[in-house]
Amino acid sequence: MKDKSCVVVTGMGVVSSIGRDLIEFTASLYRGTSGIGFLPSALSDGVDAKIGATLQDFSLDAALLQRYAVPDSLAHATLQCANRMPLGVQAAVAASLQAWLQAGGPEWNIDRRRVGVIVGGSNISPRLPYELNEKFRQAPTYLNPRYAYQYLDTLQVGVLSEILGTRGEGFTVGGASASGNVAIIKARQAINSGDLDACVVVGAMADLSPMELQSFFNIGALAGKRFRDQPEKACRPFDTQHEGFVYGQAAGCLVLESLESAERRQVEPLAEIAGAAFLMDANHLPDPSEEGEAMAMSSALRQAGIGPERVDYLNAHGTASPLGDATEIKAIKQVFAEKAEKLWVNSTKGLTGHCLYSAGVVEAVATVVQMREGFLHPNRNLDEPIERVCRFCSTESEATQAEIAMSNSFGFGGINTSIVLSKGVR
Repeated sequence: MKDKSCVVVTGMGVVSSIGRDLIEFTASLYRGTSGIGFLPSALSDGVDAKIGATLQDFSLDAALLQRYAVPDSLAHATLQCANRMPLGVQAAVAASLQAWLQAGGPEWNIDRRRVGVIVGGSNISPRLPYELNEKFRQAPTYLNPRYAYQYLDTLQVGVLSEILGTRGEGFTVGGASASGNVAIIKARQAINSGDLDACVVVGAMADLSPMELQSFFNIGALAGKRFRDQPEKACRPFDTQHEGFVYGQAAGCLVLESLESAERRQVEPLAEIAGAAFLMDANHLPDPSEEGEAMAMSSALRQAGIGPERVDYLNAHGTASPLGDATEIKAIKQVFAEKAEKLWVNSTKGLTGHCLYSAGVVEAVATVVQMREGFLHPNRNLDEPIERVCRFCSTESEATQAEIAMSNSFGFGGINTSIVLSKGVR
């Protein structure tokens, strides 16, 4: 008998360098299309970081009118609220509207006081104060008054609540590069506890300034040294020539809902969040921990009531950091033991770059897409794997029916998260 309290995915949306909607994103995953190129001059001038996967020429207006089939009244309300907002807010709105409509909006037969909004990410838009700083120093009186609320992370929560009409709890959660998974986990907990029937979970686009990019470069975290003039080759998760992550811009959205609510609304679940874990490893530094990562994966499997041998596919954290990749492989081998030889592994970051706060949500969307469509996307630039035991996807798509999948996200400061997804409701 199905557990009516289990949490399912009823809507998905994404805006990224490899797709401005779910259809385009799915096609890019299948083809192994990379969104990585040279950073625009506004981000790269005067700094060493030159490579990224950015949202160039994105238009919320065009997306609403040409892509998403948004009803006129909702499109009008959306543009009135968000048309002059920063890029990250507009990307979050676009991803959320896709998911909201797929989940049955705008005419949901659901009490909006029972629908929440959780945005994954903290310090979401540092580029906004960076770009305003020079003008402010010259003429403080003429600072745009909107800055008083636009610099706040909670801006995204308020905008989405206003557009979608949600009146349940809403907040942001910070978990560094694991923020997206943290948001998924907190939404699942709120639904399981009975506080919400459904929740719009958003992975916020990290809108970095040149200062953050230079600092990542200075600590050796960014790629782009060896392949400085070949951006398409720079992101190399689990390859012996990996040298760091590539910055990616994206926003992702999942609508999570109790199975009981989805059945009452007669909406087909796309997947089940079968298990999840969010654990610290008592370390404030950007140093990955094999024990912490293994503990998160094992805990998520225990919560799901699933043995390691039942997992078909792992969407790895896989940033292409030499230490990070090696640590995750060790943790995978610790958790899956001899099953590691049969476990399919890929990293979506090889296509989208590392989307930081939104990575967990974007990669959960990618995981559900692959499970439902019966393929696994390629590992680009995986010419010589750092480990021969694991069953890495090749540089071509694999036709595979994955019923149970895991998605990992780890963050600076000892943050370890893992979620387990089931293709159908168990």
